[in-house]
Amino acid sequence: MSILSSDLKGNRLAYFYTMPALLVMTVVVLYPFIYNVVISFSNMNLTHFRDWHLIGVKSYFKVLTDNTMNLTLLGIPVPDFWYFFVKTVLWTILNLIFHVGIGVSLALILNKNLKGKSIFRLLLILPWAVPQYITALTWRGMFNSEYGAVSLFLDRLVGVQVPWLTTEWGAFTACLITNIWLGFPFMMIIALGGLQSIPDSLYEAADIDGASWFHKLKNITVPLIKPVMIPAITLGVIWTFNNFNVVWLVSNGGEPSDTTHILVSWVYKSGFTYFRMGYAAAFSMIIFAILLIFSWKFIKSTKATESVY
Repeated sequence: MSILSSDLKGNRLAYFYTMPALLVMTVVVLYPFIYNVVISFSNMNLTHFRDWHLIGVKSYFKVLTDNTMNLTLLGIPVPDFWYFFVKTVLWTILNLIFHVGIGVSLALILNKNLKGKSIFRLLLILPWAVPQYITALTWRGMFNSEYGAVSLFLDRLVGVQVPWLTTEWGAFTACLITNIWLGFPFMMIIALGGLQSIPDSLYEAADIDGASWFHKLKNITVPLIKPVMIPAITLGVIWTFNNFNVVWLVSNGGEPSDTTHILVSWVYKSGFTYFRMGYAAAFSMIIFAILLIFSWKFIKSTKATESVY
């Protein structure tokens, strides 16, 4: 307490300036989080909206065992959580592969001396600059089987009619394509910043030694952009895992028949369509725990912050 009081006396002006931000963070982050933790142990729902009470971990148990959707994986009935968890993991992995792959590849191209490089850079960052909901709704229109640009193009070019939004995996693929379009510019910009910080002398020395482009990529480029790419990938995993907007808007709320959901969109529908507040709160806390453990383990195992210390 003496250390805290002395620090407060010596830095009153600093605490005064940070107090508004602390109050806002408390109101919009800390209080809702604590409230969510509390109701995750309750039976709050449409019939117990005012008179809810604590029921312990029953909501958590229900999340992990409930199978009201009668979903199956490989013909085996599984609880809703595990079905959407597998789909969310698949969704996240596929998105990150394309985000990082396309983003780093474009960054390597833009890092070279190209004519009109600034124009290409501007055009490639547009998908990230446009508001996400506008892009999602635009892609949803293009995937429409009757008048959508993507559907008409495939039909007239190769004579293939893809049921994008009327089947589970068609809608999932449509959401995936949309999110890849939205996500690669972020990885491109981060990778480009890392590439531009690498001294040219390293590549010149490698050229003198007769190193191939692959050896330069493996031994110079990848290790030196790793400190910026690992945090970006971690953020990408969290954002993609929790990407509610694209899945909800492109698939029209998880259609067909609530099978196109990922975890976060199913939480939203459980809470605000089916009014299972206690269930949805417990569900969201499990998602939070998954992402917290993943982020900590991933950053620790990759040693992405070791250069900071």
